[in-house]
Amino acid sequence: MHYNLKYLFFFFVLLSFTGVSQIKYSNEFLQIGAGARSLSLSKSVVASSTNSSSIYWNPSSLVDLTQTEIELMHASYFAGIANFDQFSYAKKVNETDAVGFMMLRFGVDDIMNTANLIDNEGNVDYNRIELFSAADYAFFFAYAKKDVWNGVDAGGNVKIIYRQIGHFAKSWGFGFDLSAQKQIGKWKVAVISRDVTSTFNSWIFNMEKFEEVYLQTGNELPDNSSEITLPSFQTGIARIFTINKNFSAHSELDLDIHFDGERSTLYSANTTSINPHFGTEIRYRDIIDFRFGVGDFSRETNFINKKYVSVQPNVGIGFHFDNIRIDYALTNLGDQSSGLYSNLFSLRYSLK
Repeated sequence: MHYNLKYLFFFFVLLSFTGVSQIKYSNEFLQIGAGARSLSLSKSVVASSTNSSSIYWNPSSLVDLTQTEIELMHASYFAGIANFDQFSYAKKVNETDAVGFMMLRFGVDDIMNTANLIDNEGNVDYNRIELFSAADYAFFFAYAKKDVWNGVDAGGNVKIIYRQIGHFAKSWGFGFDLSAQKQIGKWKVAVISRDVTSTFNSWIFNMEKFEEVYLQTGNELPDNSSEITLPSFQTGIARIFTINKNFSAHSELDLDIHFDGERSTLYSANTTSINPHFGTEIRYRDIIDFRFGVGDFSRETNFINKKYVSVQPNVGIGFHFDNIRIDYALTNLGDQSSGLYSNLFSLRYSLK
């Protein structure tokens, strides 16, 4: 069953790149995010991420690190067909500067290539089946500086993107993210502009690997092309509440703003789409965290042409053991989302 789903998944992945250059949903795998804690809070962390995942969410908050951190994350999507993995490293250089590195990989592995299943004499030879992967990689190099102007921290990252579909196609991309944050009393506000100068991807197709199949089936051969990912913004406001000497709580409200045309979001116009998401975290001492978030609001239409708004809730939990932190998130809960359950695990290690 999983192999059949892999064939279908790969078909749509390849089909999406055989047309003209696209700008909408380009590099969409980067919208998944980073860190199990972040995803259990429905990505509402741009103003409260103070760990190595900040390289993705808000590079300027790296200046709030107290220790050097290493983080590993693994997530399983589509009932285990696709895997999403993360490695990140962040450290303070001095009292005002911090740096970080992150690698993300989203891939479907062990896809069967049956293009050569039948030999020249018409015989089926299963030994001619080859396995390949369709994978997307992103590499982030981040820098942050404290109090660059009037109490505002600033940061950014350079990202290099590599995408490949076996030996059939590959793409290289390059872009920037910029962020800023400020503490205002008990509140903290932050903003990140992703793909601030637009991110460019160039695709190259290896025609020798599938030209014969395309000609036999009458399909149009794909052309080498480029994609542009337009800038987007994520803003957030957060606050930590002290309940008593044992319990504290953190809550944050974020807005995602896209400028690549109409999306199926809570608010959408011809050029702009806005979607809110909210997350809250209850902490018992510095031992265990309970997390909940709601986001991914989407306007949809059912079979009887009735419009409705769907929402995706997420939950998670975190454990702290001295310099080791383990985070878990369960996404796509209940019937509010059409996706399958996804389990995410993160391990963070602080270097003393």
